[in-house]
Amino acid sequence: MSEGPDKESKTEEATEKKIRDAIEKGNVPFSREAATLASLLGMAVISSFFLASSVGQLNLSLARLIDNAGGWPLANRGDAVILLEAIGLDSVRLLLPVVAILTVAGVMSSFLQNSPRLVLDRIQPKLSRLSIGQGWSRIFGAKGHVEFLKSTVKLLAVCVLGFLLLRAAQHDVLNAMFMEPSALPSLILTMGTRLVMAIAVATIVLVAADLVWTRLFWARDLRMTRQEQKDEMKQVEGDPLVKARLRSLARDRARKRMIAEVPKATFVITNPTHYAVALRYVKEEGGAPLVIAKGQDLIALKIREVATAHSIPIIEDKLLARSLYKAVEVDKMIPPEFYKAVAEVVFFLFQRRAGAPGVAG
Repeated sequence: MSEGPDKESKTEEATEKKIRDAIEKGNVPFSREAATLASLLGMAVISSFFLASSVGQLNLSLARLIDNAGGWPLANRGDAVILLEAIGLDSVRLLLPVVAILTVAGVMSSFLQNSPRLVLDRIQPKLSRLSIGQGWSRIFGAKGHVEFLKSTVKLLAVCVLGFLLLRAAQHDVLNAMFMEPSALPSLILTMGTRLVMAIAVATIVLVAADLVWTRLFWARDLRMTRQEQKDEMKQVEGDPLVKARLRSLARDRARKRMIAEVPKATFVITNPTHYAVALRYVKEEGGAPLVIAKGQDLIALKIREVATAHSIPIIEDKLLARSLYKAVEVDKMIPPEFYKAVAEVVFFLFQRRAGAPGVAG
C-alpha cells in the first residue's frame, strides 16, 4: 500500500490518548533551528565576554613558550609533564567556558520546547531505520523538502550577511594591512562576533516559522483514520458488544437477587399482569413500607408466581401498581404521597388476617 492514500485516509485529529502515548514514546515536536539559534547566541556570548580575554591569556602563554624555548628544560619525563600541564591549563581555561555555554544553550533549547523525559525506545536499534524506501522518503518527502529549503535559506542568509558585513567593514579590512600583526586577532574577533549576532537575529524569523511548522507537521503525522478512532475507543471503553453483554448479565443477576427477596414481602400489588410491586411492612422494623421487588410483564408474572408459592397476599390495584413501579426504586421506602393508598391496603390485610386469611384478588 502506498504512503499517499494512507495519509489521505487519516482525516481525523489525534485523540488525547494518542497524543499522550506519542509523547511518552518520545515522539514530540522538535525544531532543530531552535537548537541552532541557541548555539549562535551561545557563540555570541562567548565571543563578546570570554573569548578575547581567554585567547589573550593563551597567546601570552604560548609567547612565553616560543620566545623562551630554552627556559623550559626537558631533561626528563617530569619536565615534559610540567610543560604540558602549563599549556593544558591555559587551554582548559579557554575551552571550558565555551563548552559549558554551548552545552547549557543546547540543553535549554531542548527543555524549552519539551519537558525532559527518558525514553529508551528512541535509542534502541531498529532494522526499519535501515530501510532504503523509508530513507528515500525522508530525504525526498515533504519533510526533506522543508529541511532543504531551510538549509538554503540559512546558506543565503550567511552569504548575504557576510557580504554586507564585509562591505560595511571594507575600510577596516584595508587598514588591517597597515596594522600591527597583534591587532589582527582583535579585528577578526570583532567582525566574527558581528557576523554571528547578525545571523542569530536573522535566524529568529526562521526559528519562529520552524516552530510552527514542526508542530503542524507533528499534529498532521498523528492524525488518525475513523477506524483507528473506533478501535481506540474500544480499547479505552471496551467493546460495545461485550459491554452490552456484561450489562445484560448484571441485570440478570440483579433480577435473580430481587426475585429471591420476594418471599420476604408482606404483600404484592399488581396491575394485574403488566406490573407487580412487592412491598415489605413489619411494624416492629419501623419506617414506611419498603419496595423489595418490582417488575413488568414476565418479571411481574414471576413475582406473582413466587408470591403465590409462598402464600403472600396479592392485591390488584392498577393505578397504585403502575405509580409505584415508576416512582419508587427497589430497596427504597415509598415516598409520603403513597402513604395513604398503601395504608389502606395494609389496613385491609390486617383485617383479613384478623378474620379469614387468604389472598385478595
